[in-house]
Amino acid sequence: MALSQESLDELVTAVARFVKNRLVPIEAKVAEEDKVPDDVISEMKAMGLFGMSIPEEYGGLGLTMEEEATVAFELGRTSPAFRSTLGTNNGIGSQGIIMFGTDEQKKRYLPGLASGEIIGSFALTEPDAGSDAGSVRTLAKKVGDGYVLNGTKRYITNAPKAGVFTVFARTNPDIAGAKGISCFLVPGKLPGIEVGKPDKKMGQHGTYVSDVVFNDVRVTQADLLGGVEGQGFKAAMQVLDRGRLHISAVCVGVAERLIADSIRYGKQRKQFGQPIVEFEMIQAMLADSYAETLAAKSMVMETCRKRDRGVDVSVDSAACKMFASEMVGRVADRAVQIFGGAGYIADYGIERLYRDVRLFRLYEGTTQIQQIVIARGLVRNSPA
Repeated sequence: MALSQESLDELVTAVARFVKNRLVPIEAKVAEEDKVPDDVISEMKAMGLFGMSIPEEYGGLGLTMEEEATVAFELGRTSPAFRSTLGTNNGIGSQGIIMFGTDEQKKRYLPGLASGEIIGSFALTEPDAGSDAGSVRTLAKKVGDGYVLNGTKRYITNAPKAGVFTVFARTNPDIAGAKGISCFLVPGKLPGIEVGKPDKKMGQHGTYVSDVVFNDVRVTQADLLGGVEGQGFKAAMQVLDRGRLHISAVCVGVAERLIADSIRYGKQRKQFGQPIVEFEMIQAMLADSYAETLAAKSMVMETCRKRDRGVDVSVDSAACKMFASEMVGRVADRAVQIFGGAGYIADYGIERLYRDVRLFRLYEGTTQIQQIVIARGLVRNSPA
């Protein structure tokens, strides 16, 4: 159920104020210390940001996709590390439960995910299975009235803090490809779970990514998502549809931030006796960045509205993710160019955002995977 326009405006205004006054001033500190402060996380919880997409009956805000994107535009105006802290709970960490979970599973996990007391983590990628999600090798062997999990997951966001892992494992090794994959909700503290040391990354410092090894981890039938085997791949793909729209909206927000910073700097920086923003080549870069950002924003909002109407947006959400993530990379590159030498210096923060946005073209499916999803969808849906 959508919020009233007044309630949505109040939420967006509160998030915009929080981003400007609370988050932006500590961006450099978070990057340097590689940690989002606990008090900031507590404030995010109090604002309900961990449960934006979770239904109200489970303690969330119950935002529609369009409403969530509107909030994500504002969250994108600061370091992506802040958004990543709560992003999994709103996307791939909760949506599988919302879409496919049993009533018991929803009651068990969604209230904690909505409050931020439980951090969700999406464990799909493996050393030899990333873009090719159907080649998952982690095994879930049926033993008695439960399963035993064995395997390694890689590049798992929020793994060191996870209260529940959404784990994709092969329940039927005799069935090749996606049909043999099932999905499990695995409590983070079960015996046999080994979380590796957080990886050192190019950007998005303050977020945590690591390997997760499952060594004879015993789970029950109640931990099987939806209580049904073989629907893991379907769950993953549908969850990613929503996640891709969320990421696309964040890309738009970062691009708007970069444009604003570029204009501000261009007004202050003088060359040849005048502000550089008055030079036509600088103006051309700003114009290109604005037009591309506007195009991405329009794509995202239209696709969100279609999804809220119940339309299948698998192809369109992939198109949004592909365009928006590539777009923000170009905008960040132009911002560095406008800042000149200052854009390469850490003090100005532009080089940090330049590194941060590079990840958007990789996770939730690489640009190349989006191209495949789009092309196959077009062929599948076209008349004979």
